[in-house]
Amino acid sequence: MSGSVPRPGEISLAHSGILFLDEVPEFPRLVLESLRQPLESGKVFISRAARQAEFPACFQLVVALNPSPSGHHKDGRSSPEQIRRYLSRLSGPFLDRIELQVEVPLLPKGSLSQHKQEESSVQVKQRVQSARAIQWQRQGKANARLNLTELAQHCYLTPADADFFEHCLTQLKLSARSYHKLLKVARTLADLAQRPQIERTDLLEALSYRSFDRLLNHLQS
Repeated sequence: MSGSVPRPGEISLAHSGILFLDEVPEFPRLVLESLRQPLESGKVFISRAARQAEFPACFQLVVALNPSPSGHHKDGRSSPEQIRRYLSRLSGPFLDRIELQVEVPLLPKGSLSQHKQEESSVQVKQRVQSARAIQWQRQGKANARLNLTELAQHCYLTPADADFFEHCLTQLKLSARSYHKLLKVARTLADLAQRPQIERTDLLEALSYRSFDRLLNHLQS
């Protein structure tokens, strides 16, 4: 968005859709930091000398990056300090707003030449639609839109699981925002499995999707 008259930019054009950023560490840090507020509020506010404007910006952010400036952090071509400096271009508050952080491992030998029967896109779509129907019937909105009061109501944990989950977050050095976001992920996993309550397996799977945090903690240790 530039010029004296505010106009919708990329995040508003992605409203109700997906904004995909490839090689995200190569984006200017100021640009990435500017995404934080719209990701929370679903709106973007632009102030100019002549006027102010508000645009919708409720989008799903998807980013991709190599875990090392040389390609892969296990290829031996970059030192831990070079990897740390490269990944530090992404701030903690920015990463806090990304619920699913999935590492794509190197393909094992034979995986390209051997074909394995996988779940079809139609089957995946049916599972997702069923899970969304459960959410709308239970709370009238998607899990991602739950506020703190609704989280307490619809994402109940047993005392033992609550203590376990908080201990894991402390070990991973995750924030309170991450706690709430991962709780929504766990609720969604339970919905996909059509379980009425969140179980520890859902918490463990939700935590497994924070591989970027584990990589950073490993580099800092």
